[in-house]
Amino acid sequence: MTPTLVRHHLPHSGAAPRVDPWARARDWAEIQERMLVPLYEAVYERLEVGSSTRLLGLGCGSGLALLMAASRGAEVTGVESAARERLALARERLLPEAWGTRPGGRARLVAGGPADVTDPGRARYNLVTAFEPIGCVSGDAEALDSSLAAATRLVGHGVPVVLAGWGPPERCATSAVLRAATKPDDEPLRGESGPRTALRDDLEEAARRAGLRPDGSGRVACPFGYADMDNAVRGLVSTGLFDPAASATDPVQVDKELREALHPYERRDGTVWMPNVFRYLIARTA
Repeated sequence: MTPTLVRHHLPHSGAAPRVDPWARARDWAEIQERMLVPLYEAVYERLEVGSSTRLLGLGCGSGLALLMAASRGAEVTGVESAARERLALARERLLPEAWGTRPGGRARLVAGGPADVTDPGRARYNLVTAFEPIGCVSGDAEALDSSLAAATRLVGHGVPVVLAGWGPPERCATSAVLRAATKPDDEPLRGESGPRTALRDDLEEAARRAGLRPDGSGRVACPFGYADMDNAVRGLVSTGLFDPAASATDPVQVDKELREALHPYERRDGTVWMPNVFRYLIARTA
């Protein structure tokens, strides 16, 4: 799933679970999104993101990665096609002038994909990021293809494009939690969007399909830490990765399965801690 959980909006059969999309977006922004901060920091440090950076963030969600780049002086544009509630939270973070607090900085947010970015008067982007990790759900890498194709038309030659993915399953405790928690009645969910094992070359294959040239990679420790069990459940559920399981059974059953899967990672003080490793690939446009 990603777990980061990392939000994906997956098609599935059956009725969609009834959720409050605004509460879920808040849980994502306040609990789950911060789990990938070490990844963002490592990439920005390696690429020396600063005042000369014009960044295009694909699938920007509620905007934490963009906010971190903006704090380094970068001009940022985020696109988000799947979650309008998260995009609204990104606007609160990055465009506070919309709420009458202070003049805006160098930030722009677009509802849609890269093809919806139309700003011929602005300088071309010199960095593209796709921080939503791939490698835990069937088809998640292929889902990036159209966005990457559209994004590369907005940049010049040799521009870095950053892709992110899950590390080896044996080094990602959350992968095991996701697999265990998506087995209603002890039977694995089936279907083209089900969980799968991350492959060594997931990122390189995605780059190849987009016509990008790999130019470096790295691994970053991104532990998932939660204040308590309830906090962990809210954070993981906010990704949307458990919706297929909730439809196949019911939310109460999914909650039970998830808590059981998380139990080995609950510490004596009640906190929940799961070590994970994520990969990133820096590829360049032709």
